[in-house]
Amino acid sequence: MSIQGYIDYKRREFCKDVKCPVQLDLDAQKEGSKEYERIRKICKTDCRYTTYQFHHWLIEKGYLIVRPAKGGSA
Repeated sequence: MSIQGYIDYKRREFCKDVKCPVQLDLDAQKEGSKEYERIRKICKTDCRYTTYQFHHWLIEKGYLIVRPAKGGSA
């Protein structure tokens, strides 16, 4: 759900911005191929970056982390 006047984070934006070598390998593959899925699994299970690094990258880029108020929509 987007918030009016804000831009949503795009999938793998962090990975591409930090030039993650795994992401670069993934970009070189055809989406859905065996090699693509093998490399994608590395991202899912053995990411080279920490949530700390990702969180601070979001802050540096001006992203806000939001969630609905308790009980549903705001």
